[in-house]
Amino acid sequence: MPLRIPNQLPAIELLKKENIFVMDEARAHSQEIRPLRIVILNLMPLKITTETDLIRLLSNTPLQMEVNFMKLRSHTPKNTPVEHMMMFYKDFAVLRQQKWDGMIVTGAPIEHLPFEEVEYWDEIQEIFDWARTCVTSTLYICWAAQAGLYHFYGVPKYPLPKKLFGVFEQRPLNPLLPIFRGFDDRFFMPHSRHTEIRKEDILKCPGLTVIAEGEESGPSMIMARGGREFFITGHLEYAPDTLGNEYRRDFGKRSDVELPKNYFFDDDPAKGYKVTWRSHANLFFCNWINYYVYQETPYNINEIE
Repeated sequence: MPLRIPNQLPAIELLKKENIFVMDEARAHSQEIRPLRIVILNLMPLKITTETDLIRLLSNTPLQMEVNFMKLRSHTPKNTPVEHMMMFYKDFAVLRQQKWDGMIVTGAPIEHLPFEEVEYWDEIQEIFDWARTCVTSTLYICWAAQAGLYHFYGVPKYPLPKKLFGVFEQRPLNPLLPIFRGFDDRFFMPHSRHTEIRKEDILKCPGLTVIAEGEESGPSMIMARGGREFFITGHLEYAPDTLGNEYRRDFGKRSDVELPKNYFFDDDPAKGYKVTWRSHANLFFCNWINYYVYQETPYNINEIE
C-alpha cells in the first residue's frame, strides 16, 4: 500500500524509479481510510537522503501511512536548502498539538559533544518527553538512541578507541518477540559511530531490555515500555551505498578513516559493496509498524496516552 507524503517531496520521484508506490496528498484524500500517522524528526545533515531511506522502508507494508517531518526551532540545518525545510518540515510547536501513531528520531553527527552541550538539547528533551504521551511507539536511531537512553534512564555513552564502521552481525536475544517475526538466527546491521553504550549499564535499568546484540558492535536493539520505545544503535535504514559514500567522503581528509568492515567485496572498493542487511531492515520496519504501531494504536488517535 502507498504512503501519503507531501506533494513534490523529492523522495517521491526517487522512489518511483525503484518501482515503489507512493501517493501524494491530493490522491490520498479521496480514499476513505484512516491512515497511520508517522512523524519523523530528521536530525541528519543530508535530509533528502534520509527522507528517501526511511520512506523506502515504511512503504513496504500493506498499511496506508501519512508521513510528516519535524524540525527544530533551535537549530538551522546547513546542508539542506531553506526552501526544502520550509516546504516539507513543520516546527515541533505545531506538531505537538497533535497525536501520532509512530515516530522516528534519526541520528545526528554530534557524538563528540556531551549531551548537555548540544545546542538543541533542551528542545530534544522536551520532544522526548512529549512523545511518551502523544506517540504510540517511537524509534530512536543511533545518536538519538544514545540520547534517549541517557535522558530517560541515565545510560552514559563512552568514546570508542576508533570508529565503529561497517556491517556487523547481530543476534536476537528473544527471537519470539513480534519485532523479530521472520528474522533468521543472525542478521546484519550497518554501524557508523564514534561512541558506544555498554550492556552492563543497560542491565542496571529495570525498564530496559537488550533484545539484540553483536560481538563487535555491542547492544544494537534495546526495548522499553513494552515496545513503545525502541533504541537502535546502528542504521538498518541505510541504503546500499551509504557507507561507501561516507568512506569516499572522508578518505584522505581524516587520519582515522578505515575501510568499512564486511562491506566491500574482498575489502576492495573497486569491487563494489555487498548488501547483507536490507531484507531484515524491511522486516524490522514492517514488524514495528504492524505489531507495535497498528496493533496497539487506538482508532481514535486522540486516545493515545
